[in-house]
Amino acid sequence: MILLFSSTLTKAQEITGTWEGKLNVQGNELPLKFDITKENDSLSGTMDSPLQGAFGLPLDKVELEKNQVLLSYSKIGATYTGTLEGETINGTFKQAGQEFPLVLNKVEKTVPGDPTLPSSEKELEQLSAYDQGNYKYDVKDYFAKPKASSFQFSPDGKFMSYREKDENAKNHVFVKNLETNEITRAIVEKDELVRGYGWANEDRLLYVMDKGGNENYHLYAADVDGSNTIDLTPFEGVQTQILDLLKDDKNFVIVSMNKENAQVFEPYKVNIETGDLEKLYSNDDIANPIMNYLFDKDGTLRGFVRLREGVNMDLYNNKDVDSKEFEIVKQINWKDTFNPTLNYATDYPHDAYVVSNLETDKNTVYLYDLKEDKVIKKLFTNDNYDISGVSLSRHRDYELDYYTFEGEKREIVPISDYYKKLHNRITSEFPDKQYSIADKTDDESKYLVFLQSDKLYGEYWSYDVAQDKFELLYNLMPQLKAEDMAEMRPITFTSRDGKTIHGYITLPKAAVEGQKVPVIVNPHGGPQGIRDSWGFNPEAQLFASRGYATLQVNFRISGGYGREFMESGFKQIGRKAMDDVEDGLKYVIAQGWVDPDKAAIYGGSHGGYAVLRGLTKTPDLYAAGVDYVGVSNLFTFMETIPPYWKPYEKILREIWYDENVPEEKAIMDEVSPVFHIEKIKKPLFVVQGANDPRVNIDESDQIVRALRAKGVDVPYMVKYDEGHGFGKEENRIDLYEAMMGFYAKHLKDEELQPQFRD
Repeated sequence: MILLFSSTLTKAQEITGTWEGKLNVQGNELPLKFDITKENDSLSGTMDSPLQGAFGLPLDKVELEKNQVLLSYSKIGATYTGTLEGETINGTFKQAGQEFPLVLNKVEKTVPGDPTLPSSEKELEQLSAYDQGNYKYDVKDYFAKPKASSFQFSPDGKFMSYREKDENAKNHVFVKNLETNEITRAIVEKDELVRGYGWANEDRLLYVMDKGGNENYHLYAADVDGSNTIDLTPFEGVQTQILDLLKDDKNFVIVSMNKENAQVFEPYKVNIETGDLEKLYSNDDIANPIMNYLFDKDGTLRGFVRLREGVNMDLYNNKDVDSKEFEIVKQINWKDTFNPTLNYATDYPHDAYVVSNLETDKNTVYLYDLKEDKVIKKLFTNDNYDISGVSLSRHRDYELDYYTFEGEKREIVPISDYYKKLHNRITSEFPDKQYSIADKTDDESKYLVFLQSDKLYGEYWSYDVAQDKFELLYNLMPQLKAEDMAEMRPITFTSRDGKTIHGYITLPKAAVEGQKVPVIVNPHGGPQGIRDSWGFNPEAQLFASRGYATLQVNFRISGGYGREFMESGFKQIGRKAMDDVEDGLKYVIAQGWVDPDKAAIYGGSHGGYAVLRGLTKTPDLYAAGVDYVGVSNLFTFMETIPPYWKPYEKILREIWYDENVPEEKAIMDEVSPVFHIEKIKKPLFVVQGANDPRVNIDESDQIVRALRAKGVDVPYMVKYDEGHGFGKEENRIDLYEAMMGFYAKHLKDEELQPQFRD
């Protein structure tokens, strides 16, 4: 038995590793890569086809019998059979009735991107060492995760859960019995981050994790005492999204997964005790996939939205609630908004509250008949801003409580008498703060109120309704004193072509006192439908502590300001959208707040692209730039989008540009920074997560490689355990320490030499 076990293990070890080869398809070479791993005596693997933008495709079968290899990926009808001979597999790749010879060679497993490009730890430490001064707060004071966070009540109010950080910066989930004060660790965070958690029912918690930021989330469940932990979606290369927590069917949750096809998501009902799955609907028209599903409180599918021809949307409804037959009730364009929330306060099952812009520029709330496809009553609108949502009370028979929208600040519009009283009680108790209801018990006897302002990171307060009593539970960042924080001011200005633009300026003390200070221009990510908001911004506060103002412009294409404003930014990324950012900088310069010769530009994702575009579009406007997971080449960006973005590629091209249209291809050449390297005159710092599924590491590699070829010294930070933005505390601190050193080196008046900390 021992000899047999050793022999089997040796065979598995021979096949494990990374294997690469090239198919010859009609004279073209198509590289393929297979990663084979072994766990619990079973083999598994993934396949990459880089030229097709496909990475981490999970293989159905990985078998080794003696020296015969079988690899299978049935979703595309592909199989590979071959003979293992040392470091080589000679075999045949079969797909769609065709056969191609394929030789695979074992290679050293490589990290994503070009590993010769990132700066060394020593070089980055030297950059950080330029951040010198007698500052009251360190970088970690702003970016170390709170000691405790994410407080939640159990549905029955017997327990309080929260995350607590240990000495190794791991954020575990603890559960406190509010009657006995006994505390139990329920969820343990190990190498991978727990990306989020919540209560499934009175006894069980749910949480999600991925691997190194690849966004292929798995859903896990655990009892309140940490027992019975199970991976509910144990599928490699699959992303899970929670659709509905079934309050009335407590042992189940509805999720969507791209399990059958990487490009589309299908709904499943999951037993949170056993992990048993039931597919609820098939999303099998890949050319016209379902985008969204509408389930009622009982878990019955009531409708869905199907994407048609890449840009149109068909809204389906089951006019008979008990029927599984669906028919089209409305056909709209992807630019239209029509978001229903089922109204259970009446006996008519087709009543819904709908947020829509079909009849108005701004998103408006209507009472709507889904069966007859008609407005019953217009309920609420705002002349200047989109309505973002409605809130109902399950406890009070789904009474309508309030509407929300975001103007200069987040606004709550109370509707029910109950919520008017609650709203007045909270706002009178905390008149200078912005609040949200973080959680409440099912019987609404207890509330968790989260408070924030531009100078307060966040506090959790409990409110006992019967006792009419508020109690401070936790200040997330007690080390940051409000009196030391900078003010964030809303601003409004007119763009060069006459459009009203909104934004925010965070001013350090010196600027308030009349000095002109350096400024960090910070375009937001997205870009479509995203916006910057008023509130505590740890980046802006860190910058202010070092004497820098922060400018955030909600340029055209930003969300919340109506349909016309957002659509005016389509096909204007890198052009008029950048003009708005530049006009915002001119505006704050004209107010006398900032020094025009000391404006840096920094951003992530689209904001990172805006950095590179800014340094090439207006080379003399900015003194330096920090590109964080930003796009550098619009052509390769489109080629490397994740598989689950593929159905929306036409929409993406309507927002950005379509290279198949000659005029737009010329614009893509014009606004892709990598083609205009010679225009970059100012210092640049580039930051990237190696596992980023949205902005491939090649986007950063390209810009760094091109500048290095010109002899330009470009500091380049790559974290190999991160994706689209850094989630791990130690990595975030490294990033901002290096960033502060970079700014100090290029924005301070004095000539600095790096000073290393003890």
